Amino acid sequence: MRYKILGVTQAEDERGVVVPVPGPRLRALLTALALRPGRVATPDTLIAEVWTDAAPHDAPAALQALVGRLRRALGKDAVTSAPGGYRLTATEHDVDLYVFEDLVHRARAAVPRWTRSS
Repeated sequence: MRYKILGVTQAEDERGVVVPVPGPRLRALLTALALRPGRVATPDTLIAEVWTDAAPHDAPAALQALVGRLRRALGKDAVTSAPGGYRLTATEHDVDLYVFEDLVHRARAAVPRWTRSS
């Protein structure tokens, strides 16, 4: 899977076909997880990032339901439960933000130092 979070959040399968991620909350959850590819995000962090205005009174249950929906959309192994929270099964090379940052760093390194100051 590849994840695009620069602009409208999207997921693409190995062939580049867009996988539907319907609804703003589901896309917010995917974005929050994609910002931490391969790392655990706590429920409190995800709740704060998905419900930026006010979390529902049953936020942990609502988060579990969203995770279930995201697993159905992306595949059951795309989001894993881990001690302390949830993790997107991905690397930084799977997320457009990190690919972009890597390309910027490479471009800066390729430009001779004397041309950067001019």
